[in-house]
Amino acid sequence: MFVRINDINLKTKTCLTKISREEGMMRKTFTNFDGMLFFMGSGSHCMYMKNCIIPLDIIFIDSNLNIVDIFNDCEPCKTDNCPNYCSSGEYVLELPGGFCQKNNIVAGDVCSFDI
Repeated sequence: MFVRINDINLKTKTCLTKISREEGMMRKTFTNFDGMLFFMGSGSHCMYMKNCIIPLDIIFIDSNLNIVDIFNDCEPCKTDNCPNYCSSGEYVLELPGGFCQKNNIVAGDVCSFDI
């Protein structure tokens, strides 16, 4: 699946199941894909960085595909008491840390999805 933000096309891996959403980017790097797209359902959601190995930008996207919130350069966490990054949105997109700042991606930008 591809996500487009501000003329940037991103090849994404999708997380559709509860297990894939819980595992997310744990113990992974971005190999053969640019980002990970989580299908969360409506409401408020929290993401965490437990067992991640690289910093991530965490982007919350609403049902109209508008970026609601961005947490930049979230650091990996190796303990059981990891910070939570919470906001509302139908989708969450994780990208390599610093990607949003480098590419001027901000809250209010609009995304599109292409299967």
